[in-house]
Amino acid sequence: MYENRLWSLRLWTIKEKRNKQDLIKVSKMYRGLNSVLLQELFTLDAKSKGTKSHTCKLAKTRCNRDITKYFFSNKVINRWNMLDQQMVASSSINAFKSRLVYIRDNWMGY
Repeated sequence: MYENRLWSLRLWTIKEKRNKQDLIKVSKMYRGLNSVLLQELFTLDAKSKGTKSHTCKLAKTRCNRDITKYFFSNKVINRWNMLDQQMVASSSINAFKSRLVYIRDNWMGY
């Protein structure tokens, strides 16, 4: 019932909104708007140079405790690494945001 109303109104769920904001935050860090924070939170994956998806893959660190598993720097890595090169290399933050909306709308079948 709730999902049907969201779908008919083309609204995002809370989880989708959080995921979108997390990816936008990482995109801003990657573009240099907060590059110091990017270097502190993440390490680039050295094996990602020849991959098909994109060239700025983040390395996943091993979590020994459950509390570190849900930190921002650990929960966003898988979603960021699933993006394609066109999204990562978008010309601006607004282009990145509109690409996220486009992908979500296509995935939802609007």
